[in-house]
Amino acid sequence: MDYYSLVGPLVRMLDAETAHGLTVRLLKTGLVPAQPRFDPPALAMRLWGRDFANPIGLAAGFDKNAEVPDTMLNQGFGFVEIGSVTPRPQPGNPKPRMFRLPEDEAVINRMGFNNEGVEAAAARLAARRRVGIVGANLGKNKDTEDAAADYEIGAARLASLSDYLVINVSSPNTPGLRALQGRDQLESLVGRTRAALVKAMPSGAPPLLLKIAPDLAWEDLADIAAVALAGALDGLIISNTTVARPESLRSANAKETGGLSGAPLFEASTAVLRRMYELTQGKLPIIGVGGVASGSEAYVKIRAGASLVQLYSAMVYHGPGLVTRIKHELLDLLTRDGFASVAEAVGVDHREVKP
Repeated sequence: MDYYSLVGPLVRMLDAETAHGLTVRLLKTGLVPAQPRFDPPALAMRLWGRDFANPIGLAAGFDKNAEVPDTMLNQGFGFVEIGSVTPRPQPGNPKPRMFRLPEDEAVINRMGFNNEGVEAAAARLAARRRVGIVGANLGKNKDTEDAAADYEIGAARLASLSDYLVINVSSPNTPGLRALQGRDQLESLVGRTRAALVKAMPSGAPPLLLKIAPDLAWEDLADIAAVALAGALDGLIISNTTVARPESLRSANAKETGGLSGAPLFEASTAVLRRMYELTQGKLPIIGVGGVASGSEAYVKIRAGASLVQLYSAMVYHGPGLVTRIKHELLDLLTRDGFASVAEAVGVDHREVKP
């Protein structure tokens, strides 16, 4: 039974942030039924020494405070990313700060890294049974001048509690954050975060990834690729929300400031993913995120170079049952094109010989 078909219309009568908070509280009750598992071997992926049951993950932003990672894994996700988490609690930007664009199947947010802080997230992650893959997305506090110091704190505190860590310098809602994507700033930031991670866990440290914006110039992408290939990063997440406003947007909320996610982000984020796969020569795993609401869209990102795929905004309109539908559709597409596994399809569009 698709419970979301019953409660979804009621939830959407509330403003977006209230509805999200109510959803998380409902998930915490344990009353939301788990989705039937559909994880055939062809969808399995092994990366960084970790086994992903399927390549479809929940993007950061949904579970900021690590309140329901296991519940979301039970909704069929192959992995869940909590956060963004900052060292100290912070309230975020003034409300309202989250807006639905239903005509466009999109969302605009200017949340501003609202979260309970790293200690609250760490306590919840420590209480988990550690079944299933959960990553942690790291941010900086708004008033921190030495940005790298905040990422050092987050990495050190969550290293032993996470399956991977993400440096998030691409949210448009924290002043000055995106400037950290410049080559000099990024080299220092990544180097310091890596050092803190290794100091916290000299052996067996989780992989360190970088999440980038979809609005970067092509030359900026080349700089990021050079930093990524220098060895301090284990992967990339492409991409965060966009500050662009495509002319195709129809919703009255399209003029709200903040980051745009959902369907209108798909083409731009996939173009950046494709370019970064080329610039990194396929040497670094990439998690593709932005506008995924179907198996065919997940497949496009995989063929463009993504080893894993994430979604979030699509659940606002389609509910958690979407995850299982995407996995069925993706398996059908892999089978149609003669791939025995997701890994075989990663980056295939870049190869001269295609199936």
